Formats: sequence, structure tokens, C-alpha cells
Amino acid sequence: MTGEAFESEPRTAAPGRPARRRLRHFPTVLVALALVALAAMWCTPWLDRDARNFITVPLLAGTVLLLGGWFLFCSGVAWRRRLVIVGGALSIVALLAVSFRLGGYTGDMRPKIVLRWTPKPDQRLSLPASQSAPRAGGTVVADLTQTTPYDYPQFLGPARLPILSNVTLAPDWKAQRPKLLWRQPIGGGWSAFAVVGQYAVTQEQRGDLEMVVCYEAQTGRVVWSHADAGRFSSVLGGDGPRATPTVYDGKIYVQSPRGALTCLDGADGSVVWSHDLLDEHGTHNLQWGRSGSPLVVDDLVIVSAGGTAGRSLVAYQAQRGILAWSAGNDVSSYSSPALATLCGIRQVVVVNQDWVVGHRLSDGQPLWRETWPGNSGSNASASQPVAVGGDRLFLSKGYGIGCELLTLSSDGTDALAAHVLWQRPMLMRTKLTNVVLRDDHVYGLSQGVLECVELARGRRRWKQGRYGHGQILLVGDLILIMAETGEVALVEASPAQYRELGRFQALDGKTWNNPALAGPYLLVRNAEEAACYQLPLSRPVIGVGQAEMRGDQPGS
Repeated sequence: MTGEAFESEPRTAAPGRPARRRLRHFPTVLVALALVALAAMWCTPWLDRDARNFITVPLLAGTVLLLGGWFLFCSGVAWRRRLVIVGGALSIVALLAVSFRLGGYTGDMRPKIVLRWTPKPDQRLSLPASQSAPRAGGTVVADLTQTTPYDYPQFLGPARLPILSNVTLAPDWKAQRPKLLWRQPIGGGWSAFAVVGQYAVTQEQRGDLEMVVCYEAQTGRVVWSHADAGRFSSVLGGDGPRATPTVYDGKIYVQSPRGALTCLDGADGSVVWSHDLLDEHGTHNLQWGRSGSPLVVDDLVIVSAGGTAGRSLVAYQAQRGILAWSAGNDVSSYSSPALATLCGIRQVVVVNQDWVVGHRLSDGQPLWRETWPGNSGSNASASQPVAVGGDRLFLSKGYGIGCELLTLSSDGTDALAAHVLWQRPMLMRTKLTNVVLRDDHVYGLSQGVLECVELARGRRRWKQGRYGHGQILLVGDLILIMAETGEVALVEASPAQYRELGRFQALDGKTWNNPALAGPYLLVRNAEEAACYQLPLSRPVIGVGQAEMRGDQPGS
């Protein structure tokens, strides 16, 4: 009897063992499947690098959680040991969660982890103090009515395209080094500088204040600042303003990330007029904040409001702020309205959430529209449309869409028709940046790598040089690159080959902001610091702060 009882005990425990045997290879199979999925994803050519990084994190996290669940419920290890190991792991995770926070992402969707109690850089800054001599009445003077041929008065420059033809940079930065004039902390945001005369204006976030600040361009001294209560925050997109000020006829036009369109007096930053675009046009904010820089043309201030019922694109009288016209029904994107002449008609071309539309300048009425895939809460559009010749338009974006070339035709009336000449999903995948055109070739940062594409056939000439999701500016026959890492590089704009001529570290930290070049003065910034460098020139310029600025002065 004793022997029979002894032999019967294993039979009562047997039902649980086959299940454990069936699952004993689960970890190996799970890890193998995860590795296969990662390999397949990273070998998929049409999937952007940021999408790969974004998918990799939850895939690895899910794998770890499943392995943890298997260990806890199916591993066969003694329960006390399982609970101790799992409890210890959860304690470590909890400690890390309490000690660290997500500090943002790079353009490739790589997360940045920072200590939880570390304040954001802009929260450590005090309010800027005006340092120029006051005028009568106690306000300070900045004469933004005095212009020069080398001003950079708005987003992407004087022509609202990142192209300058009146400055000739010296190509050898080893023989003639860029000279640092000033470098200092600045408030948060992705706004760029608008430069007119001696002054540089930008938007920034300091604590709970959205600010417009006027600096002396060559010294970095604050002339005046304007502040509004509010703070826009986004884990993916960062904090603070996104748009760049537009300086026009001595006044400054800005759009806040929360949709406030404001006109300021350039002399002292006082408010001339202001509108709440979201409230007035019955729309809502975008997931990553309003980033459209105001277009000022023919005494009209034009912005994308994104409202329905004829309130998508709106124009206000520049001097008085009275609504001049509104039109369209499309949701806004993160692009800015652009001025173009297509088929002989001056028009405002705007990339919306999922359409690109040409509006008649005089009254805003749509002249043509073409689909352009996107969603302002996911695969957003941020790159500017670029007119090519008199009847073509180049479009580009990231998120696997790539680029396409449109041609427009007219039937003799104002109505135009758009047709796609070619589409290239694998080329010019610009996510946060814009392209430049030179000699029938287009250059841009495609997935963070500089690329040259032949415009006529949509054929890649070369793709080389990783600069991240930075910004570019064509200066003559040279491409000035503001890399995402804060470096500034100089590259030949030649379809024959990629050739970098020089580079230097201009800023530290993630830099998505566009550079501004006024004569020899390069003003750069990111969400933490700003700087001004004097670049060497091959030809002198006259009328930029001094009587004459020669190219041999920097580094001397």
C-alpha cells in the first residue's frame, strides 16, 4: 500500500507538466520572431527611419512584457523565486519611472531621457531686459523701417524661399574661419530669426510666457520684448513657438503656437492689433501647434486658419487688422502660405492637411487643388511648395510619401488644372525641412541625408552626408546646412558629386530652427541657445550694419 501510494502522487501533478513542456520553447520562439520582425522592418526601403525607430520601441517593450509573463506563469521556477525576481524587476522599473522622464525626440524619433527633476532650459531663464537707450515716454527704440539689400525679413528669407543670390560665401573655411560674434541662452521654440537692418526678431518661450524678442543682430543685446501668457507643450514636438516673425514696413507679424495672430510695433513691441484665429474661424489647434509663418504681401497678412465653411485661408489688412477675405475648407498643415506666379496668375499656394491649393491673391478664391496625402495628427506635412518656372510646382514630405512634380494648365480663365508629371516615394523625403532648386536640380535633406534629384525626370543623382533633420539654405552655388546636431556645414551645389567644403559646431543640442543669413552675419538658434557668426565672403557687401564688410575679416 505504501508503494502504491508513493507511485500515485506524481500522477496527480502530471496535468500541469505537458503545458509547461509545450511552452518551454516560447522565449526562444518569441525572441526569434521579434528579431525577424525587426530585420524585416529595417530592411523595408519605403519605411522612413523615424517610423522604424517609433515601431522598434513598443516592439521591444512588448517582447519583454511577454517574456516576463511567461516567466511568471509558465516557467516552472519556484513561485517564491518568480515573485522575488518579477517584484525586483517591477521595483527597478518604478524607480526609473520616478527618476527619469521623456525629454523629447529627435527628428528620427529617438527618445531623449532626462532626470525628472531637471527643469526645462527655458524655465531657468529670467525675462529678457531691454538694454538699449530709452526714447521719450520710456519705451526703447528699434527702427525696423530702415532696410538693407541683405535683410532676411521673414521665414526662409526675402523671397520666402531658402535661396540667396546677393551674397558670395568664401568656400575655404580653413583659410578663412567663421568668427563667433556672440552666443547666449535663449527661450524655447523652433522659430527662426527675421533680420532687418541692425535688428533680429524671434519668438521664444520663457516659463509660462510666449515672447517676441528683438535683439541687436551683431551683439545679441535685447532691445525690447513682448510677452503673452501661455505655453504650448508637446512631447513629440517640443515646447514654445514654431512660426517665424515677418517684418514688414516697420511692423512685426507673428502667429503663436496656440493660434493668436498679432501685429506689433517694431519700435517697442507694443500691440497694434491681434486676432484669435481658432475662436474667430471656428477651428481647433493642431496636435503639434500652429507653425505657419504669416505671409505679408500687397498690404495683406495671410495665414492658414484651417476653418471650414470658407475659413481655411484668411487675409487681414496689414495696418488695421480688418478681415479682407477668407476662403477654402481645408484643415491646416504645418507648412506656411507661399506666394507664386503660376500660368501668369499671382496666387497664394498653401499645403493643407491633405490638399495643396492655389488661391487667387486678390480675394482668396481657389484656382486649383490637388490631393497631397497627410494628416496633421500623424503623417503631417511641413515642407514648403516650390514653384518651378511658370507652370510647375514641386512638393515633398516625409512619412513615406516622398516628392512629386505638378504641372498646371489654364483654359484661358482663372481656373487652373493640376496634373502630376511624376511621383517618387523613395526620393526627397523631407520631414521637417525644405528644398532648394539650382540648375534644374533639387537639393534637400531626405530622411536626414543630403540628396540631389534631377528635376526633369525625377532621378536621383546622389545621396550622401547625414545631417539629420536640420535645415538648408542655398547661397549662390553653395548649400549652407544647419544640421540637427547644431553643426553648420558648407556643401557644393553640384549634381556631379557630393563635396562638403567645411563645417563647425555652431550650437549644442537638437536644432530644428532655420538659419538666417543677412550679408555675412549668420544667425542661428535652437530651443536652448542662439548665436551669430560672421562668415567669410568672397565679395564685400555694403550696408549691413557697417559701411562695408569684406570677406577677409572673419578669423583675422
